[in-house]
Amino acid sequence: MKVLVTGAAGFIGSHLCDLLIKKKDIKKIILIDHLEDGSKKNIRELLNLKKVFFYQKDIRNLHSIKKLFKNIDCVYHLAALSDVVPSIINPKDYFETNVNGTLNILECMRSHKVKKIIYAASSSCYGIPKKYPTKEDEMVSPKYPYAFSKLEGENLILHWSKVYGINFISLRLFNVYGTRSRTHGAYGAALGVFLKQKIKNKPFTVVGNGRQKRDFIYVTDVSNAFYLASKSKVKNQIFNVGYGKPNSVNYLLKLIGGKKIHIPKRPGEPFITHADTSKIKKLLHWNPKISFESGVKKVIDDIAYWKFAPLWTSSKIKKATKLWFKYLK
Repeated sequence: MKVLVTGAAGFIGSHLCDLLIKKKDIKKIILIDHLEDGSKKNIRELLNLKKVFFYQKDIRNLHSIKKLFKNIDCVYHLAALSDVVPSIINPKDYFETNVNGTLNILECMRSHKVKKIIYAASSSCYGIPKKYPTKEDEMVSPKYPYAFSKLEGENLILHWSKVYGINFISLRLFNVYGTRSRTHGAYGAALGVFLKQKIKNKPFTVVGNGRQKRDFIYVTDVSNAFYLASKSKVKNQIFNVGYGKPNSVNYLLKLIGGKKIHIPKRPGEPFITHADTSKIKKLLHWNPKISFESGVKKVIDDIAYWKFAPLWTSSKIKKATKLWFKYLK
């Protein structure tokens, strides 16, 4: 199978590429990323492999990416702008990338007769659901431009499927976390913001009272959902991807360790996100493997390692080791 990954150097995209490279049935991987949010260091170990081909391209430019879709069997579409507050300030940017960019992907697929796409949708499309855990047939009600743009991308895919026969699976991702989570910018996902503050030894900025709960799902479990979706004979379905057990922000910060300050609650955000994952478990035989506690530990170990990586020399290894273990406490 020859596949193409958009947003390949990003947080989730790079983990997906790590998984795909290990699969014997994947013969060729085309990686696309414009490297504004993604980082080449996330995929640096893949770039010299024979079946990997990287292109620094912007999905908003149709003509620059069109030829890359030739002879592709499946597209994993993860490229997107993904922050809430900037989408309110600059909604046009989000529409151009998340909607028009998705349209470009579909048109490239149509031109080269690519028949399958796995889309990284967002659980934010539910807005503030009436029912928890939330099923895929819950009414959608996006509360801000990011959520709207991701839903419109999904709607485009559904429509192109009906008109042009493109098969799809749309994965509505809940609160994805893990290593390589983006820590730059002021409005990233909660854990990414907290990691940035942890690295700089600053107090955590907690929105509201911190009692709000999120359905945190570890990134490698998400990557596996993408792969299983591409291999499955199931088609034209929408699936929730979450752990199925929400945890509070306060509990997350207890696991990370550190001081916190409180900032005003943002409008349009639900008090809880909670995925009903019975559909994906039944049809794709997918189950999350990484517990929340184990996942957070992996993240903390990772940032601790890279924080002291410059000290990993024979002459300074004792000092680095002491600092590392002190940091982990």
